[in-house]
Amino acid sequence: MAPSLPFKPNNPNLFRDKALVGGEWIESKSGKRFDVYDPGSGKVWATAPDCTPDDTDAAVEAAHEAFQTFKKVNPKVRAQCLLKWDALIRENRDDLAQIVTYETGKPIAESQGELDYALGFTWWFAGEAERVHGTVQTPSAPNRRVFTVKQPIGVAVALVPWNFPIAMILRKAGAALAAGCTMVVKPSPETPFSVLALAYLAEQAGFAKGVFSVLPTSLDNTPALSEALCRHPLVKKVTFTGSTRVGKLVAKICADGLKKCTLELGGNCPFLVFDDADLEQAATQLMALKWRHAGQACITANRIYVQKGVYAKFAEIIAEKTKALVIGHGAEKNTTLGPVTTPRSLDKAESQVADAQKHGGKLVMGGKKLMGTNGYDGYFYEPTIITGAKHNMLIAQEETFAPIMALFEFDTEEQAVAMANDTSMGLASYYFTKNIDRTWRLLENLEAGMIGMNTGNASAAETPFGGIKESGYGKESGKDVAIQEYMITKTGTLTLSGHY
Repeated sequence: MAPSLPFKPNNPNLFRDKALVGGEWIESKSGKRFDVYDPGSGKVWATAPDCTPDDTDAAVEAAHEAFQTFKKVNPKVRAQCLLKWDALIRENRDDLAQIVTYETGKPIAESQGELDYALGFTWWFAGEAERVHGTVQTPSAPNRRVFTVKQPIGVAVALVPWNFPIAMILRKAGAALAAGCTMVVKPSPETPFSVLALAYLAEQAGFAKGVFSVLPTSLDNTPALSEALCRHPLVKKVTFTGSTRVGKLVAKICADGLKKCTLELGGNCPFLVFDDADLEQAATQLMALKWRHAGQACITANRIYVQKGVYAKFAEIIAEKTKALVIGHGAEKNTTLGPVTTPRSLDKAESQVADAQKHGGKLVMGGKKLMGTNGYDGYFYEPTIITGAKHNMLIAQEETFAPIMALFEFDTEEQAVAMANDTSMGLASYYFTKNIDRTWRLLENLEAGMIGMNTGNASAAETPFGGIKESGYGKESGKDVAIQEYMITKTGTLTLSGHY
């Protein structure tokens, strides 16, 4: 019997609440299930199979068996399957967005926006499938030719977060499937159903059984299942998006088997506003970047540095715009700021705000947990703005992942660069200036893998996504680089007779 959902889907077949292994929809071997909560109400809205390490072998072995055939499928056929998947996701966009909203809490317009953004990856990687090339060259030794061929690496495991469950899967799976790899996904405990819905549509698109499998699991079983997947001898590639702390653990585990890893980790991203910036442009971009999904994005602006001459004015503009945000359940059409996804984020937000005030920060607005007050049952926190922020505050040292904005003041470009780079992370940096010389200097001097120049929206399917320093390694999306993460390069040397 289908579960009773808090919304009415247009396609009743889309919602799936079982694991997908080798093309079969199954319960976990333990038979146990776990609760999934709606962040907007704090109530359970569905349950999913609680997979454990005991479920690993069946999923990976099915993926490995499927790989023996899938790796030989013509790239054009793989591209056609990706395009069919893309078309089916577009057809079911609104239903998928509803699922994402009830899983993550984000406003329905943002969930629809995530779908539109994510579909760039299926479209892009359909093209990449046919753009894989080897090389041929004449080496220094006579009578020889050297070739390189590209081949899919094997079974890939994707460990994905809850903040952008559709986009993270399509970015990773798009590249893997285009390359000819099969994939086993462990979704976040908060967001299993969006991933399972994508798996159902992948089946409908013509991907063979075992090519794309999904093992949902609870928070308690996440570490053990993840480790079992990473250590499985038939797994050749692991892609992980999440915290730097957990990313380091994934890297250590994969090192035991010398497995290829792509790690997209924490951000703590700086956002610089100079005296000569278009303040309205900068504020509009910051509003979209910072408040999207209640501040819960790895590439969100975590530290806002504003030059002294425009500091007060910019703070005033941002406060005025922020007052217009409408807090509410993500399914409500007028909502522009939803809850955070987990109650753990509320505790962190309260801790950061208290610490900022303790160190002299001024609370311009917000600063309170709304959960349990004025009819707010979900994980709501007021949009918060802090001025007078300093480097010794927690908010400068760690990612916030909540709707809290801290404004730091700076005098010179050199000081701003030093402050922006004073972090172990290096995912993205943003700056706003109309000085072309400064624009180029900042591009080269800021220590981040992605730079937004007069924009807060720097991510797209055609641009390489990934960080430096402790924000990880490897690239997702972009021409050539993303699909290469799922391929090996094999060298062939041929000796000729009677030639040169």
